Amino acid sequence: MRPKLSLLSPDLIERIIDEGMQLLMDPGVRVHNEEALRLLEEAGAAVDRTTQVARIPEAIVRRALATAPPAFDLYSLDGEPVVHYGGDAVHFDPGSAGVAVLDSTTQVQRSPVTADFVRFIKLAEMLPQIDAQSTAMVCRDVPEEIGDLYRLYLVLTYSRKPIVTGAFRKDTFWIMRDLLAAVAGGEEALAARPIAIFDVCPSPPLLWSDLTCQNLIDCARSGIPAELVSMPLAGATAPVTLAGAVVQHTAECLSGVTICQLARPGAPIVWGGSPAAFDMREGTTPMGDVGTWMIDCAYAEVGKALNLPTHAYLGMSDAKVVDAQCALESAGGTLLAALAWINMVSGAGMIDCE
Repeated sequence: MRPKLSLLSPDLIERIIDEGMQLLMDPGVRVHNEEALRLLEEAGAAVDRTTQVARIPEAIVRRALATAPPAFDLYSLDGEPVVHYGGDAVHFDPGSAGVAVLDSTTQVQRSPVTADFVRFIKLAEMLPQIDAQSTAMVCRDVPEEIGDLYRLYLVLTYSRKPIVTGAFRKDTFWIMRDLLAAVAGGEEALAARPIAIFDVCPSPPLLWSDLTCQNLIDCARSGIPAELVSMPLAGATAPVTLAGAVVQHTAECLSGVTICQLARPGAPIVWGGSPAAFDMREGTTPMGDVGTWMIDCAYAEVGKALNLPTHAYLGMSDAKVVDAQCALESAGGTLLAALAWINMVSGAGMIDCE
């Protein structure tokens, strides 16, 4: 027996999807990537080159949803299927990218270095509860220009689990792709048995940067799965109501699915994100807040209704040290994620600030 958490009625889910579709037409989505604008325009969207706003009709979005696969697997470096994106499978990864570590000796926050990340990778490798590695730290002892591919290199060196990662630049994506292909046995082998998934993040509200949009297109054409990480902040970059934030998340993810499928129909794509309630007093994003948990579980229901794999950042805490607050918030988010049957839950071990 597996209990299941449902926050939305079927009628409300349909209303959220309908309103998300409406947002794609008015006001539309700003896209700062020329190739994506061309793909959308050729598909029939109304594109204003001056403002870089694309108004995407529902028919185009529905065609994209029809070609997006409902499920796929991530493989270990040994070629075994380990993570199943789809259905009601639930998996966990540490999330990324920690900008600081809490030093276990001094209990003081500091910037992470290579030794910290290698230790972290080895720990995550041995934990049976952690199904995939992630490029969870940005090592400050190497040049910033190679930060994304260096952390991937470290995971490939010290781990055999599948990897959740992401590129910081358009050109470094291809080096990261080559690293993965070298380990997987070539580009065709990597596409047939992907060992990594790339996070791609729209910028709220309703905007795609040149970098993330190009990463999304390049993933699709390379056969590498992409994980949408939409991050509307209720009360800041999204409506203050929880349902309103879910509507905006829906619109941003629908635009990502559309761009992905226009680049290559059938490319694996995940309905994910890291939205949050917004703390007006501190100007922060409380990931241990119940409102944040509710937004995440609700948008996962929308993704499942659209027959797409799901992802969320949950199981994190706003505590500054490992204490009772950390335990309560981490456990609460993790439990709700499992009850919502979210396919990949990112963020295990993250405290203070995502």
